[in-house]
Amino acid sequence: MGKGMLTLDASTEFGVRVAERLGTDEIIWLTTISASGTPQPVPVWFLWDGESALIYTAPDTYKLRNIARTPKVALNLNSDPLGGDIAVFVGTAAVDHAAPPPHQHPGYLEKYGDRIVNLLGMTLESYAATYPVALRVTPEKVRGGQ
Repeated sequence: MGKGMLTLDASTEFGVRVAERLGTDEIIWLTTISASGTPQPVPVWFLWDGESALIYTAPDTYKLRNIARTPKVALNLNSDPLGGDIAVFVGTAAVDHAAPPPHQHPGYLEKYGDRIVNLLGMTLESYAATYPVALRVTPEKVRGGQ
């Protein structure tokens, strides 16, 4: 892992739980910063590879413009109903030109393929045409707790 990248401590209950959730949770909140300095949280689908989150998005979105101006972002997993089980990450985001399109990414299709078709009512190809931009978010720090 490169300098500044997050390493979850698998010897702690928190580290184990966060790693598990990064593999199974379907939604993560991406917070970017607008031109006025206002945080802009949005729920997104993501694929965690052990070091970073891959997020596909439509072109010409506020989040892309915000990231181009200020690549520092936050990611957070949903809390439990009582406000516990929190995980908040801070790091950087950038467009990942090397990532395959979503309909050609085996891990992304495994996680979201059925939802793309059954929930969104799209074909895999129309989803890829609608959300062709791959964002790579690389967390540097995590905080949270039960």
